[in-house]
Amino acid sequence: MIDETGDHKDGHKTAHVARQYLGNLGKIDNGVVSVTSLWADERVYYPLEIEPYTPESYFAKGKDDPDFRTKLKIALQLVQAALQERWPFRAVVADSFYGEDRGLRGGLRKLSVPYVMALKPSHAWWHPVDVAGSLQEVAREAGWVSCEQPGQWVHISRTFRDGSTQDWWALEVVAGPYGPAQVERAVVATTDPVTLPDATTWYLVSNLPAPTERPTTEHRFAPASLEEVIRLYGLRMWVEQSDKQVKHTLGWSQYQVRSDKAIRRHWQLVCCAFSFCWYHAGHPTSKPTEEAQEYSDPEASPSTSVPADAAGTGGKNQRGPKSATTPVLAGGPAGGARMVGAVDHAMALLASVVRAAPTTSSPVLA
Repeated sequence: MIDETGDHKDGHKTAHVARQYLGNLGKIDNGVVSVTSLWADERVYYPLEIEPYTPESYFAKGKDDPDFRTKLKIALQLVQAALQERWPFRAVVADSFYGEDRGLRGGLRKLSVPYVMALKPSHAWWHPVDVAGSLQEVAREAGWVSCEQPGQWVHISRTFRDGSTQDWWALEVVAGPYGPAQVERAVVATTDPVTLPDATTWYLVSNLPAPTERPTTEHRFAPASLEEVIRLYGLRMWVEQSDKQVKHTLGWSQYQVRSDKAIRRHWQLVCCAFSFCWYHAGHPTSKPTEEAQEYSDPEASPSTSVPADAAGTGGKNQRGPKSATTPVLAGGPAGGARMVGAVDHAMALLASVVRAAPTTSSPVLA
């Protein structure tokens, strides 16, 4: 899965900082942007690689400088790194910023890599005036009347980890350069084929072949049904929202360093902490204490008296006894010369993430 993160940063001395579009803020501002890759399925996800984007203003020849890399080029390099490290995955998943770029899609096909990426609703191709020429136009002409008369729409039921389900409808686009018999397929998925709401309508492109009753050619990738295409892209929606939340909790952008190496080290530490949380969730070593389970809503610490000789001195000297500290570490044997145990609220950190996760419909990795 390919995504990017943009964080606000003041000043001009920090490496890679510039006025540029920051996705987290949804506007152009001063900040640092990084392109990331992560591995995901319906059970777990964790980061693989992080690469900062360096704006053209840092290079003598700007965008013509041989060392300058666009975000799209960085994304392709991250996929190449995953292939070199032999990470198993069903498809590369990304949003419309990457999906709309034909060069990136062509580069992935040259690498023999399958993908499922988003397109814009207005994504269009050459067409006669009286023929639908965009994904949204094709979706509106797909013959929907009602649930009993869906026309070309196919019903898909999405099930989530908490047991809830949601009815979706999918359309296999056969128009322009797209179709089951073409190099690329286009799929529209929505909760409402009539209004095509922005928040719950996806316009997707994929080079995964469609299932056929009588395959005439041998495909490089296993066929993917409409349900699987939607499942794969659904992983991105889950990961994108929860990953940003978790990275913020762990202090992704809260670094007070300026050099490129120091920033990369900070990001690696955050990724390690996130991975430790997932490991703790899958390998519990001790039962969390009652106090730690209630740590999400701790009571105020009891007031402590200040020694007379410390009265009137700075805040550093006015400390309470150590016993006033709220216990948050996992229970276990006495500490020693070894690695400390994970904090008990790692489970709480991941609780909302897992609750909203989609369930698996097949053992295939994403």
